[in-house]
This record gives sequence, structure tokens and C-alpha cells, in this order.
Amino acid sequence: ERLKAKVRAKVEHPFHVVKNLFHYRKTRYRGLTKNTAQLFSLFGFANLLLSKRHLMRAHGINPSC
Repeated sequence: ERLKAKVRAKVEHPFHVVKNLFHYRKTRYRGLTKNTAQLFSLFGFANLLLSKRHLMRAHGINPSC
């Protein structure tokens, strides 16, 4: 169970960022291509944000957001 929890924790963080920081909870149907492109960009930004936080902590800087 600990192995599953470690993987689940890493996977759930980008979803937390997209839902809570970017306020993306509901979507309207604009076509599969447009909705998919928006989700790809949101998760890309979430990965950048999480990477930024990780790098700032590694250098001893307190991330503000």
C-alpha cells in the first residue's frame, strides 16, 4: 500500500493545482480537440509550477505561491 500511496501522491498533485489554483472544475463542451488542448496546457502549466516550487525549495528559497 505504501508503494501505491507514493505513486498516487505524485499523480494527484497536478490535479490539485489545476482544480484549486487554476479554478478548473467544470468545463463546457467546445469540441474534443479544444477541450483536450486546454487540459494539456493546464497540466503543462501545473507541471511548471510544481517544478518551480521544487527547484526553489532545493535552493533554499521560500516559494510564495
